Amino acid sequence: MNSPSSVALLAIAIALAGCSSGPKRSVPEPGSQASGRPAAKPPGGGGYYKDDGPGDNAPDLDNVTDAVPRVERPHRFANNPYQVFGKDYVPVRVSGDFRQRGVASWYGRRYHGQKTSSGEIYDMHAMTAAHPTLPIPSYARVTSVSNGKSVVVRINDRGPFLSDRVIDLSYVAAYKLGYIQAGSTLVDVEVVTPDTPLRATAAPPVASPAVAMAPLSPATPSISPPLPVSADASGVYLQLGAFSMRDNAESFRARVYKDLAWLNDSMQVNAQGGLFR
Repeated sequence: MNSPSSVALLAIAIALAGCSSGPKRSVPEPGSQASGRPAAKPPGGGGYYKDDGPGDNAPDLDNVTDAVPRVERPHRFANNPYQVFGKDYVPVRVSGDFRQRGVASWYGRRYHGQKTSSGEIYDMHAMTAAHPTLPIPSYARVTSVSNGKSVVVRINDRGPFLSDRVIDLSYVAAYKLGYIQAGSTLVDVEVVTPDTPLRATAAPPVASPAVAMAPLSPATPSISPPLPVSADASGVYLQLGAFSMRDNAESFRARVYKDLAWLNDSMQVNAQGGLFR
């Protein structure tokens, strides 16, 4: 366990400028239209927005192959505990027999070329995904419950953090599962390793029970509780998350933008009292 003197917790502070005025623009989500209105938005989040699509020079998405599981060294910082919207997340150190059912969303052109939580550059045309707690990097088979299609993706980012979503897929992975237009869909998530037998991408849906989490690392890190909302001369501030690196805080800030874009101008990463807030 790292001591408080050696690890700086990072947090995002949103300056909520005044309580009397509302947001000045709409809140875009993954793949939004210029008007901010989704073409289709299923319950629980998601929604396809046309300006988050592949653009004019997209590769042949049908020829993009699944990620191939291989042995990789765990990321030094991206697997540390963190806190978002007052909720603590403790990434799984050893994924084991991990299975999960929940809603998958996707993120596309708006994040193409930006840093992920692992520090890698997000490529919407690569078979990758974001997950709140699976090891970075690791690999997962994601199967659509509605049509039985499956893809294998490499986990290299954190999220999603809102609604009932459990995983964010890249644009091409969502395309292969057939839910680009819908924006989100119910999926089964299963960790795969280099030793996992291959399976056809159009396999029948897996009748998976409720989430079965793998054992977590024995050490329980110390996580600072969320700071209460405090006011000063410049306005009211709300702390959203705590991380162990500034890069992770900046990455989270970029991810929050897709759900809270109208607050983008007031999102800040502040350093105070030895902490990034």
